Amino acid sequence: MWLTEVIIDGFKSYAAREVVSGFDMSFNAITGLNGTGKSNILDAICFVLGITNLTQVRVSNLQQLVYKQGQAGVTKASVTLVFNNEDKERSPIGYQQFNTITITRQRSSQVLVLTVSFL
Repeated sequence: MWLTEVIIDGFKSYAAREVVSGFDMSFNAITGLNGTGKSNILDAICFVLGITNLTQVRVSNLQQLVYKQGQAGVTKASVTLVFNNEDKERSPIGYQQFNTITITRQRSSQVLVLTVSFL
């Protein structure tokens, strides 16, 4: 199983929906100028995977995960990870029958929602 897409919408510095794709099975690097959101991509991945210590993603409360803390008309933060699960030798035990695994975590109002889908 390997990551193929990160879909970020309203999360930290990403106001509009942004799809980060083109990941390699073996090695990936996120590069760019200072202040372009590189760390926020990693924070988004940690958010979906269930990080509970918010200081590790450099915020003190869940509202700070929403773009401009909701002050710019964005009311929710949503991050989706899409995994290619076609290589059954690398599949998690019990999930070999699925070719794609999608995990979404969303923060809206005071509610956190986690959605997992299998294709």
